[in-house]
Amino acid sequence: MQTNENTPANETTEGQATGDRYQQLQQMVAGMAQDFEKFYKEGNKAAGTRVRLAMQELKNFAQSVRTEVQSIKNSGEKA
Repeated sequence: MQTNENTPANETTEGQATGDRYQQLQQMVAGMAQDFEKFYKEGNKAAGTRVRLAMQELKNFAQSVRTEVQSIKNSGEKA
């Protein structure tokens, strides 16, 4: 599983391109695939723990994107 340890979900940079956030989302989801398969198909409990952790990271990432979108929308800036 790939974690997002180097780039915290709530950390944004000025001028970040729209595609970057979408790319991050795709990478996070793709990184979960192997653990999902291990847990649901093989019953690997440790993989289930990793799935839960990855889902929490995804939730935090989603919240940071929602906040960022709201901020951009309210300020009248273009993304």
